[in-house]
Amino acid sequence: MKSGKNPPRTQKVPLLSAGGETKLTSSMPTKYYSETFERIPEEKRNRILSVAIAEFANRGFTSANTNTIARKAGISVGSLFKYFETKEDFFLTAVGHGISQLERTLEKVIQEENDLFGKIESILRIIQRHSRENQDIIRLYNEMTSEGNSDLIRRLSSELESVSARIYTSLLSKAKKEGIIGKDIEEEIFAFCLDNLFMTLQFSYASEYYRERMKIYLGSNIFDQDEKVVEGLMKFIRRALAVN
Repeated sequence: MKSGKNPPRTQKVPLLSAGGETKLTSSMPTKYYSETFERIPEEKRNRILSVAIAEFANRGFTSANTNTIARKAGISVGSLFKYFETKEDFFLTAVGHGISQLERTLEKVIQEENDLFGKIESILRIIQRHSRENQDIIRLYNEMTSEGNSDLIRRLSSELESVSARIYTSLLSKAKKEGIIGKDIEEEIFAFCLDNLFMTLQFSYASEYYRERMKIYLGSNIFDQDEKVVEGLMKFIRRALAVN
């Protein structure tokens, strides 16, 4: 897919609110689609991206066929050319659309009055529910992390991970100032570990390999024991961040 007729699509958005507080924004600050795509009805945009998410999740970036996606979405290949310059742009847009669905839910948690541990517990419960209900999105994210295209990986990690890195680091810094967690906690390292925990939990509810892995460690009926998982993870997190 390549077209030189589309207008520039780069548009940056702030990661902080006017008051300086951490605020979630779209996980993809850069737009990878044309203005034509923005102008079509929302229902049509969502249909195209839902089909793309399923196709990329099932077949991977390299094997996914844009002709198949266009056919399943009920549009012409020519229209797809008008919406996205390249297959990479289409993939990046699909990833951003999928992850932003989770982030919109998490935004409410981040803005809650709960302390750090209350917010983390809410996030764990959201991950359990969202990962079951949106397995294609999570499998797409998993596929993205194993993609062999190094240029694509650089673009994705820069766009996606910088948002969560800033959010978690900010939350930990605030908790540290309030004396909720230890003064010796290095916010950046713990933010990285926390995000890895969240990511692994997501994959465990959506990816066949990670599901089997979780059952090996926690038992074959662990997916019927959500409360046990949350309680166990919260004990681990609280002790890791405890004030000495």
